[in-house]
Amino acid sequence: MEISKQQYEYALERIEELLPLVSDETPAYDKHAVELTIVADVVEAYENIHYPIAKPTIGELISLAIEERGMTQKQLAGELGVSPSRVSDYISGRAEPTLRIARALCLVLGIAPSAMLGL
Repeated sequence: MEISKQQYEYALERIEELLPLVSDETPAYDKHAVELTIVADVVEAYENIHYPIAKPTIGELISLAIEERGMTQKQLAGELGVSPSRVSDYISGRAEPTLRIARALCLVLGIAPSAMLGL
């Protein structure tokens, strides 16, 4: 079933109305909780088709994780045992990390291995 833009916009409006009526303590069988789940599914289905989100690149993952940790590329390079220019290559996409380096990136930066693998 294709969801129209009008249905999507209605679902967005309805979510705004339902959110104040549902909390973590609201039972799953509550009529507002059930309706919120249904309209959220409509919004998700529409957005998956019309506004797909691309998976981040390895470089984007590394760059974001460095920023979140307040690190520099030079500090990361020291942790990994590679040159700062090599870290720059990973971030820019000029090179991909080896499996050993990818594992170290996951450990040092707290990146989920599934994200590093693009899953």
